[in-house]
Amino acid sequence: MNFFPMSLDLQSSHLTAEGGLFDFNATLPLMAIQLLVLMVILNALFYKPIAKILNERDEYVRSSLNLASEKLTKSDELTQLYENNLKGARKEAQSLISISKKEAQNQVAQEIQEAQMKISEMVMQTSQQLNIQQEKALQQLETQVESLSEQIKSKLLGKHSKL
Repeated sequence: MNFFPMSLDLQSSHLTAEGGLFDFNATLPLMAIQLLVLMVILNALFYKPIAKILNERDEYVRSSLNLASEKLTKSDELTQLYENNLKGARKEAQSLISISKKEAQNQVAQEIQEAQMKISEMVMQTSQQLNIQQEKALQQLETQVESLSEQIKSKLLGKHSKL
């Protein structure tokens, strides 16, 4: 019934060209306003609280890291201080041990010297006593020798006189 099929195609293509995929009419600004309102609402309700929580968490992590690093630094300083104190105490202890050892050696040496002097005195006294006893023994022996010689003389002389 239509004797001009080509003319219909032209008319239908003309209609679709006016109301195409991107039609710039009053709905475009309305959609832009809706998008902006939605962005403002989402920003106010979701993004700001989430950003605030994330910032707080970030601040908490940073402050915890700072605090941990400060404590680590302080513990390192204390460790160094205690190690220095320990080194000093060890040196002092070694010094005291050395001094005590020298004092003990000196005291032992002095006691040995005193003991040697006492032994020396005792040897001298014993030697003197032995000399005195020897002299006494010699004197006694001399007296006994004299008395025996007198007795021998008298017996010899007495026998000679009888003869």
